[in-house]
Amino acid sequence: MYDVVLLSLAEGAGEACCGSDSCDSHAQADTLRAPVRACLDALRAAGARVESVTAHADKDIDAVLARFDGPAREDGLTWPDLDSKTRLVVAIATDGQLRHVVRRLVRRYAPPPSRRPADLADNRTVPDLPALAVLPMGPPSRDLAAQLGLPRDPAGVAAAALGTEIRRVDLLRTDAGSVTLDGALLGGRAEERLATWQGRVEVDDAVLTNGDDPVLACVVGNAAGYAELDGLPLLTGADPVSGQIEVAVAVPVVSRSLLGKSKVRVEVRRARGRAASVLPRDAEVPFVDDGVTGNLTRKRSWWIEPGAWAVYTG
Repeated sequence: MYDVVLLSLAEGAGEACCGSDSCDSHAQADTLRAPVRACLDALRAAGARVESVTAHADKDIDAVLARFDGPAREDGLTWPDLDSKTRLVVAIATDGQLRHVVRRLVRRYAPPPSRRPADLADNRTVPDLPALAVLPMGPPSRDLAAQLGLPRDPAGVAAAALGTEIRRVDLLRTDAGSVTLDGALLGGRAEERLATWQGRVEVDDAVLTNGDDPVLACVVGNAAGYAELDGLPLLTGADPVSGQIEVAVAVPVVSRSLLGKSKVRVEVRRARGRAASVLPRDAEVPFVDDGVTGNLTRKRSWWIEPGAWAVYTG
């Protein structure tokens, strides 16, 4: 039987906790703890040796991930042990928390470019990362767990963590040192209204806008969490196991009738490829990336890492 570590992120650890002002309430905390207790009970009932860890800082996450280090290599690189007898369950309230754990995995196991080993695939900068079982503690929604078809109930998560079925999933790495699991939405809304911005958007060799067009929104997608904006279809085929990024840019276009009346329609330009970049002309472009908000102030690039991380499915 396996050893299992159930990792929970304390409020303030990682990039996003609950995503609302209600996180401080004791009722909310109890709601989040209940699935963890139920999953622990299910794992123990199945005979697993279980340890529960609450991470208050990155060092706590890193200490758990270090348990998945493989044997020493001649090149001195730290590499994961994919045959480890330890299983990891990550309890998350948001996709941002899951992203943060995966980012710590990448930082632990990605070799520096100057020490790239010969046994690393040509289309990857990280080795196969250890699989995770995901315990979603937020409300049912279009979160990544739902998109991947993962179990949500604690007993189902426990069964998946102790099972043998693994699904490898694509990962977007960024030149900002982070990762994206689902996708990023740039622009969209400002002060409860649609607002436009300008910037150059490229996918491989295709230019979706050269920076002169007003852009309502741009989506860089690995999955379909940001497939629509206010009912407007943006992504049409984002697939987290396709080995491609899908990018969509929504541009308002003004046309005039024979009577001189103007009419605005939204043109959506789409492309797929291995890499994408956004170079804003505006001083700041608001974005949300895996549920975590920020402002883009300089060029950002994403590239696909096919099958880099993995989840237990059953």
